[in-house]
Amino acid sequence: MVQNSKFPPRTNSPIDLQEFEPPTLVVEFGATSLNDDLGRKRLLYERARVQEYWVVDVNIGDVIAFEISQERSGEIQESLVLPGLAIALVEEVLKRSQTEDDGEINRWLLQTFSQN
Repeated sequence: MVQNSKFPPRTNSPIDLQEFEPPTLVVEFGATSLNDDLGRKRLLYERARVQEYWVVDVNIGDVIAFEISQERSGEIQESLVLPGLAIALVEEVLKRSQTEDDGEINRWLLQTFSQN
């Protein structure tokens, strides 16, 4: 943990990015808001200097992940802020969560990570 870091309050209220650092990673879960998440919100996070932005389509379990640098974004297949985490693995966890309980998913993840 970084010393002298100031964390925003744990609420859903907007935060002042002049007072707090922008988040490193933002994840949006959407069903009907995907166009807004991929358009307007993506531009907002680019301007806010977020480093990585994921959009999860909860209807089908797809994840579209973007690296953001110099107020521009590009799609990625592996997280840069969580090195080594493939976006396909996140999608697999989301799909498994529809039919498996947390314990089964945790065991599968531990086995998957121990093989790497």
